[in-house]
Amino acid sequence: MQAIELAAEIDHNQQIHLQLPKTINAHKAKVIVMYEEEAPQPLKPLTLGLFKGKIQMSDDFNEPLPDSLWLEGEL
Repeated sequence: MQAIELAAEIDHNQQIHLQLPKTINAHKAKVIVMYEEEAPQPLKPLTLGLFKGKIQMSDDFNEPLPDSLWLEGEL
C-alpha cells in the first residue's frame, strides 16, 4: 500500500473533493481525514463604566410588585 498527502478544503456541505494525480493507477483507496479545528475567537475584555450615569433606578425599585402583575393571564 502506498500513501500520498493531498491538501483539501471542506466546503459548506461538509464535503471534501479530491483530485488524484494521473500517475495513480488504482481502483481502491482508504481515506483518513485529519483536520484542524478553528480556534475559538477570544472574547473582548469587558469595559466597565460605559453606561455610568445613563441608567436611573426608580424610587420604588425595592417595593413589592403588585399582585395584578403576577395574576394576569391566569386561567
